[in-house]
Amino acid sequence: MELNKYIDHTLLKPEATELDIIKLCKEAKEYSFMAVCVNPCYVKLCKKELADSDVKVATVVGFPLGANTKETKLFETKEALNNGADEIDMVINIGKLKDKDYDYVYNEIKEIVELTNQKNGIVKVIIETCLLNDDEKIKACELAKKAKAQFVKTSTGFSTGGATFEDVRLMKKTVGDELEVKASGGIRDLETLNKMIEAGATRIGTSSGVKIIKDLK
Repeated sequence: MELNKYIDHTLLKPEATELDIIKLCKEAKEYSFMAVCVNPCYVKLCKKELADSDVKVATVVGFPLGANTKETKLFETKEALNNGADEIDMVINIGKLKDKDYDYVYNEIKEIVELTNQKNGIVKVIIETCLLNDDEKIKACELAKKAKAQFVKTSTGFSTGGATFEDVRLMKKTVGDELEVKASGGIRDLETLNKMIEAGATRIGTSSGVKIIKDLK
């Protein structure tokens, strides 16, 4: 796979404007990235801007804390899919995982996956690794696997840390070939991106995609 196809070209900053999002889409088309990843209010705009390309539209649900009710996350998912989202990057309820309320975490993921499957979409489950110990990371990955999500994802990029090589390796070891791993948070150069891929990531969330591809060239 070409390196550009690993990249979700990401802009989730709260101050991002419509012009910023249009620029993001233009760059995604120019560099033929796999997807753009934007906040839900920009899904319709991205779908329109990317209509003449094969770039996917990814959006976030329960972002960035994961502490919304399940019903809120399901509504967000449904609206995003209706607005044209191809991929849903959802944040798990981290507190529920730490409370060992595994049924809650599993059912939330499962219902979002089932809803997204109706539109042939993809679900990436953000587990926010910087807030978890290794046992919790493994359990979160196992629950995502059981719920039949397509990806587990390291981070929102809005907490106390981003992706690490160790976390990507642990996540890949846990999910095996059944799920893919998205590394996200703090990936700003070609060397780091390559190391994440070596560790087992097949998707990279970054706002530095253009710089990385220029460095490659």
